[in-house]
Amino acid sequence: MQFGVFSVGDVTPDPTTGRTPTEAERIKAMVTIAQKTEEVGLDVFATGEHHNPPFVPSSPTTMLGWIAARTSRLILSTATTLITTNDPVKIAEDYAMLQHLADGRVDLMMGRGNTGPVYPWFGQDIRQGIPLAVENYALLHRLWREDVVNWEGRFRTPLQGFTSTPRPLDGTPPFVWHGSIRSPEIAEQAAYYGDGFFHNNIFWPMEHTRRLVGLYRRRFEHYGHGGADQAIVGLGGQVFMRPNSQDAVREFRPYFDVAPVYGHGPSLEEFTAETPLTVGSPQQVIERYAGMRDAVGDYQRQLFLIDHAGLPLKTVLEQLEILGGEVVPALRRELAVGRPAHVPDAPTHASLTAARDAAAGDVLAPAHDEVEGGVR
Repeated sequence: MQFGVFSVGDVTPDPTTGRTPTEAERIKAMVTIAQKTEEVGLDVFATGEHHNPPFVPSSPTTMLGWIAARTSRLILSTATTLITTNDPVKIAEDYAMLQHLADGRVDLMMGRGNTGPVYPWFGQDIRQGIPLAVENYALLHRLWREDVVNWEGRFRTPLQGFTSTPRPLDGTPPFVWHGSIRSPEIAEQAAYYGDGFFHNNIFWPMEHTRRLVGLYRRRFEHYGHGGADQAIVGLGGQVFMRPNSQDAVREFRPYFDVAPVYGHGPSLEEFTAETPLTVGSPQQVIERYAGMRDAVGDYQRQLFLIDHAGLPLKTVLEQLEILGGEVVPALRRELAVGRPAHVPDAPTHASLTAARDAAAGDVLAPAHDEVEGGVR
């Protein structure tokens, strides 16, 4: 089970001080958060991709490359990579380059983003969002697996005898998660390829999440990648913790009340009742998130959003200390209990490379026996 954090990279005023960090401060704060994520024993740091204020992470590979040079174990990911408005050729090359520099500690989460105007900024039509996601990923999938690609589709110029460079590290493409909060077509896409499905359920009731993850699991089995309970599932989450739950609520409430993403709407109490947002003691977070698998089954990745709404860096780092010191170790133990042995861990570069080599060995073994005339 992998645990980590993801950042949307918003530049939001701190409502308790009125101070707004500069873009440089926010970008460097994200790097500091990533380094702290590794230091406290978590597994994954993921950055969003946005091209409009108040968000700063428009170039995830630049940021993740910088973080890769300053970490040694952390898995670097996105949340999300815009498969609709980025050229799949550039995605193939950028992330293969990052994969080499990070010694394989790279995966991606594909998504369509949450900003409609981004489509015309990059020459695309929002009405084609799903077809773009389907076609662009089909090309990306081939670019990482075929040395020479001939391609013709609806949304980009044709390719003739094209080889993207560098080739994936060890011939193993980065693992891909398909992120969606409401589109069954994307769950279907993840299932078709046998890729991961990430439901960023931070704004949704668990029943909605359960239905979409269930669809993905059934289709994963339909396409022959394994049993439904072996499908690769990730979830989002939001927490704010203090040893005393009343202190947590008192401290977090001003950030919640005016946050651009959920302020001026449902109350903090209503929001925490209906979504995974948990504001309280570490034990309350442990109990809430240990129960997530009751709705979606055993899953592979849990990412928390902890650095938005204007929370100061010092507070975010304190939250990471609590996550790494108390919450995640307890969740690892809780979620390991009763987990069937045939349910896989989240794929990594090492596990994917080993699985491919093992499969190749199985194919070659009979031919070897035939050449040697031996008896198996």
